[in-house]
Amino acid sequence: MSTDGGREAQLKHTGLRPGWTTGACATAATTAAYTALLTGDFPDPVTITLPKGQTPAFALAAEELTADAAMAGVVKDAGDDPDVTHGALIRSTVRLLPPGSGVVFRAGEGVGTVTLPGLPLEVGEPAINPVPRQLMREHVTAVAVAHGRAAADVEITISVDHGAEIARSTWNPRIGILGGLSILGTTGVVVPYSCSAWIDSIRRGVDVARAGGLTHVAGCTGSTSERTVRSLYDLPEIALLDMGDFAGAVLKYLRRHPVDRLTVCGGFAKLSKLAAGHLDLHSARSQVDKAFLADLARAGGAPESLAAEITTANTGLAALRLAESAAIPLGTLVATRARDEALSVLRGAPVAVDVVCVDRAGVVVGRSAVAGPGRGRVVG
Repeated sequence: MSTDGGREAQLKHTGLRPGWTTGACATAATTAAYTALLTGDFPDPVTITLPKGQTPAFALAAEELTADAAMAGVVKDAGDDPDVTHGALIRSTVRLLPPGSGVVFRAGEGVGTVTLPGLPLEVGEPAINPVPRQLMREHVTAVAVAHGRAAADVEITISVDHGAEIARSTWNPRIGILGGLSILGTTGVVVPYSCSAWIDSIRRGVDVARAGGLTHVAGCTGSTSERTVRSLYDLPEIALLDMGDFAGAVLKYLRRHPVDRLTVCGGFAKLSKLAAGHLDLHSARSQVDKAFLADLARAGGAPESLAAEITTANTGLAALRLAESAAIPLGTLVATRARDEALSVLRGAPVAVDVVCVDRAGVVVGRSAVAGPGRGRVVG
């Protein structure tokens, strides 16, 4: 069976150069700064280990060492992705704390603060997402142990030069992240998206799966949903299609080149857009419709008071949590509607579809039944 498929082969096929997330850059800067604080010397370049095992090296663009703190800066390279943070200087200032303090994160200039609920961080926290925080904790712990310390007790302040200005071009102000950018990333790698190149890579992925005799493929919006699919189904690598935001590209190509079964897996907010009829799930081209979610919740038995709260929720995730607190299965309602929208795009093609919605941690929050004509026996 050919192995020239799956997400890594898709990226290779596009010919686009990947880059590094703000989270990876912040981790590199933090590692360099903490090392300098303990040794007096900045490692340059500084090498880190990403969640999937890659070990990129980052050149330092800024460094400063004082008696009680060290600062290192890394310029973000987003590769061929049209990322607004490409070229931004991400700085980390590390200060020692008393033993037992642990690792404390602060928002410096150009990094936002969470002011509204519905995000994976508490209100008042710096907008440094959970995976980058964990990556930084792991790296400062490794540096501490390497230099004879039992633990890393440090304050890490992340800042981004001109971050507040750059953030005006993002969704941060609308979702209540004020004062600057978010430090993001689940894999550390920025996957570049050229619409034409990526859609072509999706088609190639379907072709490889079909040539390999596979009857079940999965379209995933990103690495978190891919991990979830792997945990739910025993699918080989070449069955995994990185559809990103291009749900329509997957469905339209399978309409002409069908397989027995398609599983669509993605974040609740993204798949709520598919449920509402959007085939391009990018935030610049479609938005989460809270009024639509409120209507689904009503159909699921939500009272008007809850529907009103969902309509004014800060984010899709906040709407989901409101529904869950009232035992309204909004995740499953979204998954089922998204499945039905997918079937309508397939226009009777012999493909059975199921949809899985996940939260930011990859926890399944909604799942549809399998529906559609299919070809052959459908299981699971």
